[in-house]
Amino acid sequence: MASKRKVSNPLALAVMALLFERPMHPYEMVSTMRERGKHESVRLRYSSLYSVVEALGRAELVEPVETRREGRRPERTVYGITAAGRAEFLAWLRELLREPAKEYTQFTAGLSFIAALPPQEAAALLRERVRLLEEEVGGMRSRLDEVLEEGLPRLFLVESEHELVLREAELRWVRGLVEEIEAGTLGGMAGWLAFHAQPAAASEEAGEEGDA
Repeated sequence: MASKRKVSNPLALAVMALLFERPMHPYEMVSTMRERGKHESVRLRYSSLYSVVEALGRAELVEPVETRREGRRPERTVYGITAAGRAEFLAWLRELLREPAKEYTQFTAGLSFIAALPPQEAAALLRERVRLLEEEVGGMRSRLDEVLEEGLPRLFLVESEHELVLREAELRWVRGLVEEIEAGTLGGMAGWLAFHAQPAAASEEAGEEGDA
């Protein structure tokens, strides 16, 4: 069962992970995450990161350790992780790796109401999704191959591999769903077609009565 966290924003996990390595100031945190491609798995905005650092500070999970000035630039506060922060980070990480969590995706929400659209339109929309997924999967594979060829160990790419596998699985599944809709073999097709035929039939009958 998931524990209630003092700061539950995924960006907080990323901040604590960086400070688990060494103290950093927020600007360095942002640049390090971008260099490592972590912005692909955690939504990253500079203003949001500052808010998260402040929240972690209030929770006594991180703390200022020094201030630095480079040239004429404003002073920058360097933060380090506290003992409580280290314990919180490791407990949170273990929980995330161990426990499957229910995630509410927008696509799942759309699928749950797909019957509101006519089958032909739904199939056309899903075919467009297939096209976009094919492009996305191709790009993800290329980027992953490039960084592997550059010598980056797979250990630091497992989240990218996981995302790719999920997208590939979605692509296969959506292709199959489209084929079943277009072939009329999807369970419930008769009722789906009948439901969307009713308004058209009623409109035609009303038109015939008006002509009489």
